[in-house]
Amino acid sequence: MSTEAAPGARPIEPAVEPTVEPEGITLELVQDDPELSSFITAADRVMEGLGYTEHGFRHANLTARIAYNVLSRAGFDEHTANLACVAGYLHDVGNMISRYAHGQTGAVLVYQSLRDRVPSADLALIVSAVANHEEDNGYAVSPVSAAVILADKSDVHRSRVRKSGQIEFDIHDRVNFAAEQSFLRVDSAAKTVSLELTIDTQISQVMEYFEIFLGRMQLCRLAAEVLDCKFKLLINGAELA
Repeated sequence: MSTEAAPGARPIEPAVEPTVEPEGITLELVQDDPELSSFITAADRVMEGLGYTEHGFRHANLTARIAYNVLSRAGFDEHTANLACVAGYLHDVGNMISRYAHGQTGAVLVYQSLRDRVPSADLALIVSAVANHEEDNGYAVSPVSAAVILADKSDVHRSRVRKSGQIEFDIHDRVNFAAEQSFLRVDSAAKTVSLELTIDTQISQVMEYFEIFLGRMQLCRLAAEVLDCKFKLLINGAELA
């Protein structure tokens, strides 16, 4: 059959495929992604080899859930909270390359993996949150970034310790093992974000917590300010910051 137009008729134009903006990403999609899962597995293997606490799927999932809850309870919309959730899940993948500057290397990995699946504005928020979550060279550059910082730094718990029988030799293991409970409480009415810890002082003194976590708590304070909140630290019921 001829596809030529009849004399005097408008020529038939070739079909043009519509441009489709990439759909939004969800925690479930990144959890099911084999490549991203391999990043987290490899990152935790490197951290284990270096003698660090757990940085695998437990930490990734917990950080994701806490980051989502922080923004939800602080009054942010579902979409923004979901971006924080995804960024929280992926924030440590850069450890598969190097512990040093792992936020920046992780941001590159996340960008390359998600660039064809996430709208550019959303991807920028996710990538910047991954890049800026560490106290050495990071800063809360957005509410999404602030939520990831607060979620990441609030995961202090004995379940992260790999070498519980040798805690006397490593202050990081000892402080984490002493933490029996940790909870990040967001009070939208009072505009506060409170990290509530229960620490067994027979295992580690409170001063040791400040010795290794002071920089992290300062970063949390600045992150809370981005959410228009005040950061508080409570250890064994006493407010310390």
